[in-house]
Amino acid sequence: MAKKGILTELNEDLVSFFEGEKLVMLSTIDHESQTPNVSAISWVKCLDKNNIRFSVTTNSRTIQNVKENPHVVFTIIGLETVYSIHGSASILEDAMKGVSLKLAKINVNVNQVLETMFWGAKITTEPQYEKTYNQKKAEELDKEVYEALLK
Repeated sequence: MAKKGILTELNEDLVSFFEGEKLVMLSTIDHESQTPNVSAISWVKCLDKNNIRFSVTTNSRTIQNVKENPHVVFTIIGLETVYSIHGSASILEDAMKGVSLKLAKINVNVNQVLETMFWGAKITTEPQYEKTYNQKKAEELDKEVYEALLK
């Protein structure tokens, strides 16, 4: 797991963290400006300790960003700290089968896991979000997406 003190895969706590619906920040390099681009995403699941899958709409800039530069960073605020998870992304499906919305499936192979919370502090409340559209439809779509991500 570790090389010279550097974590190269997710620990059990992080794997468990991804089992619920979480707000995750995804950083890519913008394919036009070559500057950092940060997006908030929530359709994120661990396949295992080495692979994280996520989904975005097929018209998201994230797709072209990943095609041009596969290096990505997830920022996780939870488990009383902040983590930066570095990895290499690849698009597995341009449009996932079995999902009613046009969404791409992207896999990230984890390369490095860093705890990046400043010294002498801890997170006391995790970020929360509320879905503001039809709750029943949101639950149905979430179920479709999460099942398709883990196939």
